[in-house]
Amino acid sequence: MKKFFIILLSILLAIVICIAGAYFYLLSQTRPLSHDVNAEEVRFEIPYGTSPYKIAENLKSQNLIKNEKLFYYCVRYPQIMSILYGKEDIPTSTDLKSGTYRLKNNMNYGEIISTLTSGQQEFAVVSIPEGLTITKIANLLEEYEVCTKAEFIEICHNPEFVLEQGIITEIIPGAEYSVEGYLFPDTYYLNKFMNPKKVAELFIDNFRLKTKSIPAFEGKSLAEIRNTVILASIVEREYRIDSEAPLIASVFQNRLKRTIGLYSCATVEYIITEIEGRPHPGRILIADTRIDNPYNTYLYAGLTPGPISNPGMVALSAAAAPAKTNYYFFQIVDPAAGKHVFTSTFDEHISSHNLYTKN
Repeated sequence: MKKFFIILLSILLAIVICIAGAYFYLLSQTRPLSHDVNAEEVRFEIPYGTSPYKIAENLKSQNLIKNEKLFYYCVRYPQIMSILYGKEDIPTSTDLKSGTYRLKNNMNYGEIISTLTSGQQEFAVVSIPEGLTITKIANLLEEYEVCTKAEFIEICHNPEFVLEQGIITEIIPGAEYSVEGYLFPDTYYLNKFMNPKKVAELFIDNFRLKTKSIPAFEGKSLAEIRNTVILASIVEREYRIDSEAPLIASVFQNRLKRTIGLYSCATVEYIITEIEGRPHPGRILIADTRIDNPYNTYLYAGLTPGPISNPGMVALSAAAAPAKTNYYFFQIVDPAAGKHVFTSTFDEHISSHNLYTKN
């Protein structure tokens, strides 16, 4: 009997030793690589769609953790951390979020997981100036590593996405659609490697929010909003001084009422840069105004088929409520200051072949 108890005690002791050994091994593997309180921060990126195990491998490769397999199991089974650190140190979530973070190698697994699930990423502060096109906005987003240029352009021209955003009511086979004009220019705090659809939705939601503060937008139908955005996109590319935007809008409005071509240099520039893919011209030449394209307002009366830029509040407000004038012409007289002269008759209009464009 005594021998039995000795054997049993030995087995229990061996089990305790194994459990203790496993515990201390796990503890050693999950401890910070450094105990330096002044450890240097490391920029750690989680691209959209990265798996937890791949994240663990990247943490190991950047010398932030010791054991990628154990880190993965801590993410999958947070109870492990309750055993190692105590219940109060278990992260509230183990849903690792894409983004860019700042980590240190003096952080344990629990602290790292808490950071990567907190959503407190390193933001990319992206300022979108008024008057940019989808292509130019896409260039900025790629530069700031928010998403790729190609992916953003693709979603912005996706008919299903345009329909989903309520910009159109139906998709006509063969027609071209985009959210050009509805990507509101502003300063955005974006995550790295975002879903391009989410980025576009953010811009469009901001457009809706901002236009709610423009009284003249209230009560407009979908078609009226569309026409206002198209007009605003042209005004945006023509005005330099805020106070002149409503006057420029009035010139275009007066011409539209009489089915006179808008004669906007900005529409020709759009053809050159966005449709033909040529470099931005220093000035529009007479030959350029003869390009046969529906966006050429020198050849075709009425509004362009779609917006030519993404306008800001000044242009949107001006297009929604143009000034009441009898002007039919405007001509830039001071390129440096951006000042125009407005006239009612062709005889008053100052002819010039030096047609300037807004950079």
